[in-house]
Amino acid sequence: MEPTEPAKDSWPDSQSPPPDEATVEITIKFPPEKHTQKWVFSPADTLEHLILSLSAEFPSYDWSKAKALLEKRRPGLKSVYTPADDSDLPLSNLHDTTLRLLAPQTSALTILQAQREAAAAWQAKRSLARARYARGGPTPSRRTTTADDVTYTFHALRPLPHLPNPGRSLALLERLRDDPGVRAAMRKHRFSVGLLTEMDPTSHTSASHDGVTRILGLNRNKGEVIELRLRTDAYDGYRDYRTIRKTLCHELAHNVHGDHDARFWTLCREIERDVDRADWTRGGRTVGGEDYAPERIPGDEEMEEGMVMDHGGWEGGTYVLGSGEGGSNKDGEEGLSAREIRARAAEARWSNMERATKQGGKGEGEEGGGKKD
Repeated sequence: MEPTEPAKDSWPDSQSPPPDEATVEITIKFPPEKHTQKWVFSPADTLEHLILSLSAEFPSYDWSKAKALLEKRRPGLKSVYTPADDSDLPLSNLHDTTLRLLAPQTSALTILQAQREAAAAWQAKRSLARARYARGGPTPSRRTTTADDVTYTFHALRPLPHLPNPGRSLALLERLRDDPGVRAAMRKHRFSVGLLTEMDPTSHTSASHDGVTRILGLNRNKGEVIELRLRTDAYDGYRDYRTIRKTLCHELAHNVHGDHDARFWTLCREIERDVDRADWTRGGRTVGGEDYAPERIPGDEEMEEGMVMDHGGWEGGTYVLGSGEGGSNKDGEEGLSAREIRARAAEARWSNMERATKQGGKGEGEEGGGKKD
């Protein structure tokens, strides 16, 4: 259950709670990474949740020693917040403010383990807090949280704040996290994911003489971060829920296997069956009363050519490109960032197009040229 609405006089004098308590918006500034963006949270989230999200976004810093400096201080609010003293502070108290974050860098050896332990502890505390505010008896739409649900889950959810309607994306991420089939598969396979977030469609869409390629999901460092393509290319809607969930099954399989080999596909199909078997909701298509996609019809965008789940898993900050059955990196690409690899791939495609044009005299759109959308 969600917490009851806080007492009116518990809000700072110059601030009112978010409209309908739908979302909490806070502008986050982190100078070391030149990061300034508006982040979106649920009304029940606390400063501990913010610190956890920051640790997933910027894992090379020690966020246990962080300081959050409030710009343009308001009556009733402190100027400095720390995880040690203010972990239970509701983020709703900081709605529509700007926080400037400071944190020291830390060793990368223990980052992932510490992050997951902190996330599990935070999730347990949050579940207990929600239980205290539970009203009435259980209903079919509510679920009982077990110890495994706290451990084997997505410990942080984050929409992209610079895209339209981040609150709706957050609701869709919450639906995926709470999906009965997904929860059952997470428990069975003991999957723990640090951060589940959405993917910017324009950043993972490429065009060449072979057509348009759209990446539907990515898994970084075997479950540290999973990105899913929630939106349509034009940002005017959301993709079919079952397609997004199937992509999530694919990315969860990358928690175990990085390459698309026989072992990967065996596990991927098993996860898909586990999710379908435990899905007692029978495919409802709404979140917060809104439809995320119409009924699927032949020729729908999800059925187009060029839709691919991914090209393998992120490891150590370097994207692992599949190059045949072995799935190894191409010569000269080892150690390159994802941006550098994509740039090289684009240059190679352009060179191939120029060579094909010179040799065959055929341009894009002619026989043997690029596909038209």
